[in-house]
Amino acid sequence: MTEFAFTASDLYSMLPITLILCLGIFVQSAAGFAAGVLIIPVLLWCGYTIPAAQSALLVATIPQNVWGVWSLRDQIKPRSIVWPGFGRVAVLPVGVWVLHSMESLPTQTIRQIVGGVVLFAAIATVYVKPTPRSHLHPVWAWLAFPISGFLQGVVGMGGPPMVFWVQAHDWDTKQTRGFLFAMYLVSLAPALAILYFAFGDRIVAPGLLAAASIPALWISSVFGLRFGTWLGKDRLRRLTLVLLMVLGVSGLASPWLR
Repeated sequence: MTEFAFTASDLYSMLPITLILCLGIFVQSAAGFAAGVLIIPVLLWCGYTIPAAQSALLVATIPQNVWGVWSLRDQIKPRSIVWPGFGRVAVLPVGVWVLHSMESLPTQTIRQIVGGVVLFAAIATVYVKPTPRSHLHPVWAWLAFPISGFLQGVVGMGGPPMVFWVQAHDWDTKQTRGFLFAMYLVSLAPALAILYFAFGDRIVAPGLLAAASIPALWISSVFGLRFGTWLGKDRLRRLTLVLLMVLGVSGLASPWLR
């Protein structure tokens, strides 16, 4: 599989990558989820590796997460993110180690693994409906956040376990979004540092490309919010889930698709 090359001569050829990032951020803003589970498999289908896709995704989400934490800072309780954040970040190196070991696998096998994760996440989103309550037993946090960190490290898609955990609380929308923005933000720097330690300069170019795309990504985020309001998040959510299921099945069937 190829890696990003950030040179003037092939910048034009990278336009599809920027468009993919914009699409993921657009959907994330409109539907409230799916940036990672959409961007990672599509970039894989374009021939890029998971580390390259992860680097681009992490950098692309920095403005959105910073703005989300700032705008919802009154809803975020620092004590509530300390242990979940620790559990998520502590297991990140394990996921990245598994990812490093996976590089010897055939491309089709890697696509199948990612496709399986995407399909499982989409199906779980449809059928897992936690009952909101004021308090959860701590064991659920010690399951959800390490799993989130592991999935973030190995396939770049650690959001679903955190989302299910948050949905099990009787929080309002602002509390929910503030917590998730904070969790994503506290793990960004560690995730990039661990990826750099494992893969070196290979992740630098995709990160720079995503950084150069930030103005376009910001516009995508703004239009995504407006589009989600116009279409309705429930309908957009259903469309997004259908798209994710198609991506998941396509990944699983990749050895037979050309």
